Amino acid sequence: MIARSMLGLAATAAVLFVTGASAQEVKHYRFAYDQPRNTGYSIAGDLFADKLKELSKGTMIIDQYPGAQLGQEPQVLQLVKAGDVEFAIISSANTATISPQAGVMSLHFLFRDENHAVKGLADPRVFEALRTMIDETTQGLHVIATGSQGVRHMYSRREIHNVGDVKGLKVRVQATATEDLMFPAYGAQTVHMPFGSVYTSLQTGVVDVAENSINVYLVNKHYEVAPVLNITEHEANNALVFISDKLWQSLSAEQKGWVQAAANEISTKEPQKAFDLERTAADKLKKMGVKIVDNVDKKSFTTIADPYLDKLAKELGPHAEKIKNLIRSIN
Repeated sequence: MIARSMLGLAATAAVLFVTGASAQEVKHYRFAYDQPRNTGYSIAGDLFADKLKELSKGTMIIDQYPGAQLGQEPQVLQLVKAGDVEFAIISSANTATISPQAGVMSLHFLFRDENHAVKGLADPRVFEALRTMIDETTQGLHVIATGSQGVRHMYSRREIHNVGDVKGLKVRVQATATEDLMFPAYGAQTVHMPFGSVYTSLQTGVVDVAENSINVYLVNKHYEVAPVLNITEHEANNALVFISDKLWQSLSAEQKGWVQAAANEISTKEPQKAFDLERTAADKLKKMGVKIVDNVDKKSFTTIADPYLDKLAKELGPHAEKIKNLIRSIN
């Protein structure tokens, strides 16, 4: 009898254990981005993955897919919308392919300096305005965080000291209304292409100039074909972190709380880390012999760009205008 009772208790315990394990089933989720590891995007992925694993007690695991393994940013956005990829970090400029008003984050010289960018991206009012913009202008995905890869600079085989030096040059830009207006205003010609094609296009002369953050320039080895980095600081290299609506709707209230809390780690910590990475990258490039032009006459650019700030934001739409006003109000 005692043996049977013991067996019965063991069987009951086994059932309870199995039931408990199934309730705590470990699930894996894809987090995609188009940059390699050791970039601002991978910092965001690590912050998010670590915090989500901690909060969920190991039941929600993030698998990162860097280096455009799942496609370039516009394609990944469509995969997130379809629910085929659960999470992604995407530049705000490429977000404009599904929500044109996101182009407001690409306005030239919208952010005054590094401190302003870090504060702006962490500001709850800015985040809420961005989330509302995406929810009201597109379907299938939601914004859960903001991120950064520093600010963008122009690089080429030639030195750029003022706006006159870009006149007539072919510049690879992100495909937004902002870029297509601003670079011609500086006298340049704009060329659109996926990020993955930039290296060979610089190498073959399809474009004369590309523009991106310092660390992106470094880790993608663009200095090999464009050995002059011109510190123009013309645009903040902003990003948005997305979750597919398909996944969001399947989560419990508790899981949604974990996801948002983990995403908040990105908004509050990643931008500063990204700017720190920029400084480290600049030091590495100098040691490698890359020519860095750090005395660019930015006023020659801002004199042209500033009048467009209000005009472009208004033309993009009410969400864009609100976001622009919120960012400009931050001290």
